[in-house]
Amino acid sequence: MLSLVLLAWFWKSDKPKEVLRQKYAPAPSAFVEVQGMEVHYRTEGNCQDDTPIVLLHGTGASLHTWDGWVASLAANHCVVRLDLPAYGLTGPHPKGDYSMASYVSFLNDFLDKQHIKQCVLGGNSLGGSIAWNYALQYPDRVVALILVDAGGYPASKTTKRESPVAFKLATMPVVKNLFRYVLPRSVIEKSIANVYGDPSLISDELINRYYELSLHPGNRQAFIDRMSSRSKPTDTLLIKRLQMPALVMWGDRDLLIPLECAYKFQRDLPNDTLVVFKDLGHVPMEENPLLTVEVVKQFLAKLSK
Repeated sequence: MLSLVLLAWFWKSDKPKEVLRQKYAPAPSAFVEVQGMEVHYRTEGNCQDDTPIVLLHGTGASLHTWDGWVASLAANHCVVRLDLPAYGLTGPHPKGDYSMASYVSFLNDFLDKQHIKQCVLGGNSLGGSIAWNYALQYPDRVVALILVDAGGYPASKTTKRESPVAFKLATMPVVKNLFRYVLPRSVIEKSIANVYGDPSLISDELINRYYELSLHPGNRQAFIDRMSSRSKPTDTLLIKRLQMPALVMWGDRDLLIPLECAYKFQRDLPNDTLVVFKDLGHVPMEENPLLTVEVVKQFLAKLSK
C-alpha cells in the first residue's frame, strides 16, 4: 500500500533526451559513438596542446562538475571532459555493465576515438578510481594523475562515514524498485548537501541540473544497477606500481570518502603531493573551483619544466 502511495505522490517521468540536450549540451558540447552509446563530451581550450587534461566526474554527477576548472585551465591547456556511462547525457550502458573493467575499457575506446595518445588524467570519486585503474592498465598513456577525493581504499570501520540519501535508496531492496519511477527533488538536494562542506553554497540551479540529468531516459535504472554492482574491487596494493607524477586533492569535510584515504594515496604513490582543503567536502573542485584549480595549475607548471 505504501508503495502505491509513493508512486502516486512522487511519480516522475523521464525527461525527453532532446529537451535535456538543448538545455545542457550547448556548444562546445558534442557526441561521439563509443561502445553503442552516444557519449556527451566537450573539448575546450588550447587544443594545440597534444597532451590534454581529461577529467572524469563522480557518481551521480556529469561533466558540468568541472565547469569552474575548465574556465580557468582553458587559457593554456586543452581540456576534455565527458559524461560517463550511466550519467549525464550519455545515459546507460547498453549491456548494463558498470564494473571497473567496463569503465576502463570504455575510457580507452573514448580516448582512441578522440585520437588522444597521452593525457593528464584527472577524476573525482568514481572518476578518480577509474583514473588510477586506467593508469595501471595503460601507464604509457597517462603522463600524470590528478585524484580528487578518489575512490579506491576502504575506510577503517571506526571512521564515521555518511552516504548521500540517493546512494542509500538505490541499494534498499524494495525502495530501489520504486526509484526507477519515484524521485523527489528533495532526495537530490539532500544528496548534494551531503557532499558539500558548506551546503549554503548549493544553488537552485545546481540542484536542478543534477535533478534533471538524473531524469535522462535510463539513468535511474543505471544508477540502481551501478550501486548494486558487486564487482571485485581492484587490489589497492597495485597502486604502488604507479610511477607517473600524481596530485592528490581532498576536502577535509568529505563524509563519503574520509580524509584517511587521502593519506593512503599519499603513502603509496611515488611522489608526495597531497593538498587538503579546509572546510571543503567530497567535490572540492565544484564547491570552490577558484581555490582548487590554482593547485592544479601549480602541479601542471611543474610537469612542463
